[in-house]
Amino acid sequence: MNITPITTGFQAQVQTTNTTKKEGFLEKFHTAAKNSADMTDTIVVPRTIFKGYLGIMTGTTLVTVGSLLSQKMKKISRVLSIAGLLTSLYGTYAFVRPFIIKDAPGVEKTKKV
Repeated sequence: MNITPITTGFQAQVQTTNTTKKEGFLEKFHTAAKNSADMTDTIVVPRTIFKGYLGIMTGTTLVTVGSLLSQKMKKISRVLSIAGLLTSLYGTYAFVRPFIIKDAPGVEKTKKV
């Protein structure tokens, strides 16, 4: 029985090109980052907590704009301030709801010992 060696006939050819591609704005950040995962990592946040963040940030912005307009436009300032307070109140409720309501999804029901 003769055993013959297997030859693939494959030869790798490496082509080097000297074309310099102009880097975009985001590519500059990617090349300068020491850890490339810092640019592409994502965090999964429950929807209600995300709504809470948005509500608190939007409410704070509305209250701030309302206070800046308090001298010139008193009615608009009052409406913006009330809307901001209500939005922040909803944001706070949405943020803490999964932690307060025991049957909410994602809340641990048993203690680990």
